[in-house]
Amino acid sequence: MSVSFTALKNDEKAVFSLRELYSRYGYVRHKVSKFEEYDLYARNKSFLISENILTFTDTDGRLMALKPDVTLSIIKNIGNDDTQTHKLYYNENVYRTSAGADGFREIMQTGLECVGRIDLCAVCEVITLAKKSLELISENSILDISHMGFVAGLMENIGIEGIDADSLLDFIEHKNLSAIKAFCAERAISEADARAICDITALYAPMGEALEAVRDIVRGKKMKAAYDELCGIYGVLSACGNADGIYVDFSTVNDMNYYNGVTFKGFVRGIPDGILSGGSYDSLMKKMGKRAGAIGFAVYLDMLERLDFESEKYDVDTLLLYESGSDMAQVARAAESLRGEGRTVRCELCAPNGIRYRQLLKFSEGGVSVLETND
Repeated sequence: MSVSFTALKNDEKAVFSLRELYSRYGYVRHKVSKFEEYDLYARNKSFLISENILTFTDTDGRLMALKPDVTLSIIKNIGNDDTQTHKLYYNENVYRTSAGADGFREIMQTGLECVGRIDLCAVCEVITLAKKSLELISENSILDISHMGFVAGLMENIGIEGIDADSLLDFIEHKNLSAIKAFCAERAISEADARAICDITALYAPMGEALEAVRDIVRGKKMKAAYDELCGIYGVLSACGNADGIYVDFSTVNDMNYYNGVTFKGFVRGIPDGILSGGSYDSLMKKMGKRAGAIGFAVYLDMLERLDFESEKYDVDTLLLYESGSDMAQVARAAESLRGEGRTVRCELCAPNGIRYRQLLKFSEGGVSVLETND
C-alpha cells in the first residue's frame, strides 16, 4: 500500500523521512518508557530544554515524571560497555513546555544516539546525518558546528575558570562582544588574549575558511586537540561531499558539565530558532557512571509547526460545489477523477465560511467548470 504525504503536517512528514534515513545508516529504532523516576531529571535539569517537569506519585510511592527528554532515559538504561557501539534512533513523545506555547505539551521528538566506542568515523557519520536531517526538512538549511574543547582550551590557557568561565561562556553564546571586552578589562586580561576571545566569538564562516582563520589562535594541548579533531571532521566530510552548508560558530556552546567535544545546531529558513541540537556528551556519560563515549542529536519537531503555518496557505486544493438534485454518482466520479490527479478535494453544496482553497469548481450536468483560481 502506498502512503500519500498530502494530508500530513510537516512534523509528521519529517518522522517518516527521518526514520527511513536513519535506518539506511544501520541505526536501530529504540523504545523507551513514557515514565521515569523524577530523580533522573532533577539531577540533570540543566541538560534539559525546559526545567519544567510533569510529575506524579506512583502506586508504590515513588515520584515519577512524564519524560521531558529521551537521551537521559537511553543512557540510564543502556549497558556500560565501551568495546562496542550502539547506534539507536528514536521517535518518542516528550512532555514539556514549548517555545511560543503556554503550558505543557505532548511533543513528537526524533533523534539518534551513537553510544559506546566513538571514533572519527562515528562522529562524522552523526554530523552527516544531522545535516541530511535538516535537508529532508527544508532545502534551505544550515548546520553550525563548534567544539567545547576549543573554547574551554582557550579559557584554560588564559587562566579563566570556575564562575568566571561560566560567565564568559554565556557571553560567547550570545555573541556579546561588549560584555566580553568589559569582562577582560575587569580581570586585567591581556589585549592579545581579549582579542582572541572576541575573534572566535565573532567568527562565522564555512568550515574550511573558519579553520584556516583560527589556525594562529590555537594554543595549548586541549585547544590543539579540538582543532585537530575539527580538521579531521572537515577532511572526512569534504571527501564525501558533505561539507557544504556547514559553518563554524564557536558561540554554539553547551553546558560543559555534559558536553566535552564537538557540538552543533541546525536551522532552516522560516524558523528563527534551532530545530536540531546535538554533540558529544562523554561528560554526561561519566556523570551517570558510564565509561562509554556518546554523540547524538535531537530534532525538535514541534518547531516545524511554524513551517506548517507559513506553508499551508490552503485548506484544500479543490473545492467542488454541486447543486441540490445533482446526480451524486456523477459528482462522486468527478471528485475521484480530481483526486486521481493528486489533488485534495472537498465536495460541498456551498462554500463553507473561512475555507481556503486553491481552486473553486462547479459541477453541473454539462460537466465541471472553473469559478475561481487562487494560484
